[in-house]
Amino acid sequence: MENNAKKVEAIFPQGQKGPAEVFTGNAYNYGLVAPDDVFTTAVGNVYFEPGARSNWHSHPAGQILIITDGVGYH
Repeated sequence: MENNAKKVEAIFPQGQKGPAEVFTGNAYNYGLVAPDDVFTTAVGNVYFEPGARSNWHSHPAGQILIITDGVGYH
C-alpha cells in the first residue's frame, strides 16, 4: 500500500455493543431495517473486533450475510 493511500471508511455505523449472552468478545450491532411483522425479518450490520464470536443460534426466517472484510465461518 502506498503511503498516500486513502483509508477506507466503514460502510455502516459501528452500532451498539452486543450483549454478552449473544456475543463473546466485542461485537457491535446496528439495525438497518426495523423488524417486520409480515416477513419476521430483521436486517442489521454486525461489526466483530478480532477474536469476537457470535454464540450459536438460529434465524427461523432465514439470514443473509454480507461479509465486507475479514473471514467469516458459518
